[in-house]
Amino acid sequence: MDGIAAALVFLGGLFSLVAGIGILRMQDVFIRMHASTKVGTLASGLILAGVAVHFSEPIILFKVILIILFLLLTAPIAAHMIGRAALHIGIEPWSAEVHHDTYKKGDPAINHRSSDKNLPKIE
Repeated sequence: MDGIAAALVFLGGLFSLVAGIGILRMQDVFIRMHASTKVGTLASGLILAGVAVHFSEPIILFKVILIILFLLLTAPIAAHMIGRAALHIGIEPWSAEVHHDTYKKGDPAINHRSSDKNLPKIE
């Protein structure tokens, strides 16, 4: 059981590291918010699951489940409110069209995705 708990805590720490890197590397507040809420919630859930496995007591398991449910319910709402506040104060979302100089012209990954048929091509 200690090996499973250690693996869960390690994976949670790894995802937490990925969330931190995502916050540093992403282009704007909206994409950073996505990285922090999605991956941060997963990381916290894995670490808490590791704690529940390690202690193996019903009261701790109950508390871990309540905390994970709380995170799953509040993280999306908080991210939504932060996004609305950012839009309200005038922060523009990042756009590949505005920042087209960071991409090569004619890049098939950017210009020819099947899901982007209705979007204008970057020239």
